[in-house]
Amino acid sequence: MTTYTSSPNHRLPGPQHGSRQLPIIDLSAADRGPHARALLHAQLHSAAHDVGFFQLVGHGVSEQETGALLRAMHRFFALPETDRLALDNVNSPHFRGYTRTGDERTGGSRDWRDQLDIGAERAPHVPGPGEPAYWWLEGPNQWPAALPELRTAALAWIDRLSSVAERLLRELLTAIGAPAGFYDPVFGQRAHPHLKLVRYPGNAGEGADQGVGAHKDYGFLTLLLQDQVGGLQVQREDGLFHDVPPLPGAFVVNLGELLEVATNGYLLATNHRVVSPPGATERFSVPFFYNPRLDARIEPLPFPYASAAPGVTTDPDNPLFAEYGFNELKGKLRAHPLVAARHHAGLLTPA
Repeated sequence: MTTYTSSPNHRLPGPQHGSRQLPIIDLSAADRGPHARALLHAQLHSAAHDVGFFQLVGHGVSEQETGALLRAMHRFFALPETDRLALDNVNSPHFRGYTRTGDERTGGSRDWRDQLDIGAERAPHVPGPGEPAYWWLEGPNQWPAALPELRTAALAWIDRLSSVAERLLRELLTAIGAPAGFYDPVFGQRAHPHLKLVRYPGNAGEGADQGVGAHKDYGFLTLLLQDQVGGLQVQREDGLFHDVPPLPGAFVVNLGELLEVATNGYLLATNHRVVSPPGATERFSVPFFYNPRLDARIEPLPFPYASAAPGVTTDPDNPLFAEYGFNELKGKLRAHPLVAARHHAGLLTPA
């Protein structure tokens, strides 16, 4: 993810205009005939081009599926600390497992949350001679022995949301006049989805309230399941960060940098952050990142609005690479310095 720094001792400024709901997109409209589908495409086009964020309803994920995941997640965070630390991601060269509160960084500052990072369950791929270092990102997850239902629920969630994201991406490409299946080849069986189970334990009590610092995601699509506590803020067209009021049953969807690059800036990857809940209030969220194969090279998208594209927002501190895996590896090395120092010191750039 691209990060945007702010002073770690400066309290994040709140939204200047209060809460502001994102566009609401009903994906089920795609099944209700040509008129409803045309309206869906118009709304999706506008949301992706003008905002880069929206609330997704009509996605077909049931309350039962959501409940199974949330129950398992809450049981995980209720485990004794020793059980959670047995899954410490410092033990994983693949950046999988449990991250203690404050051990992840965004913009060089601590994110005040703890989390469990989960990906597709695969054998470890230790890069061989001449192979890119990003293959370290492929490997097994770490699971709590005391909670076998978490593995079942999390892997089912990855499969379920991969299907929702695949459908959503195809509708989005159709909405801007591009071939619906243009990016199908970069996903498939070797796609690299990523799931986080996140708890924000409240304010750190040190004058800052960075739950997660301001950033953009670096994949294709992110689908976020959040609770009713709130704290997500999105930078809107006025340049200010606005609270996103939680919408029961909806996923908050945002576009990643790969879509912005693929469309030369026509589709937006939007800056966003999370402000810690007040006091000792806990907030839980489940972001799912729909990412292509690590070795995927993202080709420019052919679409009729290309001539109106403003160009990609560039950040000299965050160059984007043609192969997706290099972008994710770069982000992981920055975000998880303890894992990087223990397993990948040779990949770190000298200060």
